[in-house]
Amino acid sequence: MSTHPADSHDLIRVQGARENNLKDVSVEIPKRRLTVFTGVSGSGKSSLVFETIAAESQRLINETYSAFVQGFMPTLARPEVDRLEGLTTAIIVDQERMGANPRSTVGTATDAHAMLRILFSRLGRPHVGPPTAFSFNVPTRRASGVMSTEKAGGRVAKDVVRDAVYLGGMCPRCEGTGSVSDIDLTALYDESLSLNEGALTIPGYSMDGWYGRIFRGCGYFDPDKPIGKYTKKERDDLLYREATKIKVDGINLTYLGLIPQIQKSFLSKDVEAMQPHIRAFVERAVTFQTCPDCAGTRLTKEALASRIKGKNIADLCAMQISDLAEWVRELDEPSVAPLLTGLQHLFEAFTEIGLGYLSLDRPAGTLSGGEAQRTRMIRHLGSSLTDVTYVFDEPTIGLHPHDIERMNNLLLQLRDKGNTVLVVEHKPETISIADHVIDLGPGAGTGGGEVVFEGTVRGLRGSDTVTGRHLDDRATLKGSVRDATGTLAVRGASTNNLHNLDVDIPLGMLCVLTGVAGSGKSSLVQGSVAGRDGVVVIDQGAIKGSRRSNPATYTGLLDPIRKAFAKANGVKPALFSSNSEGACPTCNGAGVIYTELGVMATVESPCEDCEGRRFQASVLEYTLGGRNIAEVLAMSVTEAEEFLAEGEARTPAAHRVLDRLADVGLGYLSLGQPLTTLSGGERQRLKLATQMADKGEVYILDEPTTGLHLADVENLLGLLDRLVDSGKSVIVIEHHQAVMAHADWIIDLGPGAGHDGGRVVFEGTPADLVAARSTLTGEHLAAYVSG
Repeated sequence: MSTHPADSHDLIRVQGARENNLKDVSVEIPKRRLTVFTGVSGSGKSSLVFETIAAESQRLINETYSAFVQGFMPTLARPEVDRLEGLTTAIIVDQERMGANPRSTVGTATDAHAMLRILFSRLGRPHVGPPTAFSFNVPTRRASGVMSTEKAGGRVAKDVVRDAVYLGGMCPRCEGTGSVSDIDLTALYDESLSLNEGALTIPGYSMDGWYGRIFRGCGYFDPDKPIGKYTKKERDDLLYREATKIKVDGINLTYLGLIPQIQKSFLSKDVEAMQPHIRAFVERAVTFQTCPDCAGTRLTKEALASRIKGKNIADLCAMQISDLAEWVRELDEPSVAPLLTGLQHLFEAFTEIGLGYLSLDRPAGTLSGGEAQRTRMIRHLGSSLTDVTYVFDEPTIGLHPHDIERMNNLLLQLRDKGNTVLVVEHKPETISIADHVIDLGPGAGTGGGEVVFEGTVRGLRGSDTVTGRHLDDRATLKGSVRDATGTLAVRGASTNNLHNLDVDIPLGMLCVLTGVAGSGKSSLVQGSVAGRDGVVVIDQGAIKGSRRSNPATYTGLLDPIRKAFAKANGVKPALFSSNSEGACPTCNGAGVIYTELGVMATVESPCEDCEGRRFQASVLEYTLGGRNIAEVLAMSVTEAEEFLAEGEARTPAAHRVLDRLADVGLGYLSLGQPLTTLSGGERQRLKLATQMADKGEVYILDEPTTGLHLADVENLLGLLDRLVDSGKSVIVIEHHQAVMAHADWIIDLGPGAGHDGGRVVFEGTPADLVAARSTLTGEHLAAYVSG
């Protein structure tokens, strides 16, 4: 029987992919199968999967919309690839942290809150109003007056609207954020000085610019009088005056008091996304307290008064989702049956994916990268869509070995429904379930970008690639462990799910915190250890930076290099900055010219004047050790380390930074590579290299093996050992068994997640943990070291 032509399209064909470091890569990926992409960090996996296959799929889908709709969507350029065939709709489930909007919670991010609001608008007693009456994002609005409607022939129809009330659930005191801010006035100004003498200590509030013009011209107070001598009215005008139109030197301006101005410009934004000096000011000047009116629930008194079976909507959102699922199951109300079925499916999906320990009121910005990725997966689990391509970026991040099995089952479920599943992954447990493996390499950066193996997992094991050789690596327990030089005492820790926990964290050694996802590891660190003197926390948060930022600017490496160039040539250091005086005037130091084409993709073409080098031609004539600044920025860390070590180019300050970058396994990165092109693991290691220079005594690392290839884990362990041997204490939150086996001391939290966790279930050496096998971690570690 001949095959129907429609059934012959069973491959995704990629020909000549050249995105980032890919070298004319051509591959054939089987559809409706699970394909895992492996290779060392920086070998080109994300460039092939996300920036070529998924990006082109999304671009083609966007093109099916009208030009009007496309105008509201991000414009996507066509990836650098000769040909792509057999693409299907791509659904990307990546590790990006959820937007840390203070109003965003697990409930609002997953539609659970929207469904509960409908439930309360139907069943809640007393009846309050429509679903918006239970939303902390909607304020109550009242309107009265006349509404005019223009009709044909210039007629105007007038309707009298009498006291229309649009009910919302937002607590008016905290505006739905659950906390109110109190501002420490001493952090805003020095009252012994006048405004003209620089009394204001708020970042960006200089008397030289617009603020100075407004304060001098408003006439509400004397800018030469010390603030401490202001009358009550003058002080109120300076601090609290609402927006008022004023005229200064014939220009219309708006005057706003300092407190409302700070609330508008700083407090309405996410603290984590602020620049370091502004974040330091906010943390110094502003204290956040639970809102006294709504007790942190974010809702109005009316919304909180409405109950179903004795519970209001805030009570339900505060419950652990696994308990909430039980509560919904017991609710027998035929009038809202479809709604209850939807909620049940949603909560079961949370439990199935290993997030049953969360609560719906948990702020979305506090989820780890792995938790955020699994939360995004929830909406796809029950989906009726088939024949789509799911693209996952290391879905096992943040998962205990016990939970990886569950994640593997979910990936297989998605495949078995008839979908193509593409996974970028380093963990051998997930690589082993693949139907097809594509291994990229052989190295990283310019040393990678080629397909070194395609085939089955068995074939990969037999191949001589880096991944093949390390696939069956098993760490062994240390023969001897270090002795503690002291302890960090934690007493009565009760952040999130911790049960009044007491523990002594040993110092002077490598201590690993383990436990299933949600057992309380991050709560222990963030609530009781971070913030102490000498403690440096290096987490997985994204690096804030534009496409002009690169490893050289981020690490401070560029400053000594610029000074060395300036000294060698007798000119100003600013000439050697592509963001300052040395920038090519045609492209403003960007190296490329961006041409906006409305709804079409923005065209990015190399600048013809500087040929993409970012600097003026005159600047490139200055050299250091025979190389100009553009050539130095094009070097890899390893090349630059050699170049800046001796001779005329010898720059000890820059060399120290390069040593640290090489230490954390980033020797292949080029100094001028934009930060926006770095993978998650590379960003974290860049942070580690930068913060190793700090005067910290205790380093806390949050899953440093994220994004690390099996072969690189060994290098990481060597780095951690060097840190400890240099007299530092290292605490690592980690699920990777190789790191556990290498530890001097293990603190295991559990036994489960959420309210089933939050207790210390084991503390001792890895050998004792394996011998006891009394916890989930102990069982998996024992199986790993004996396997």
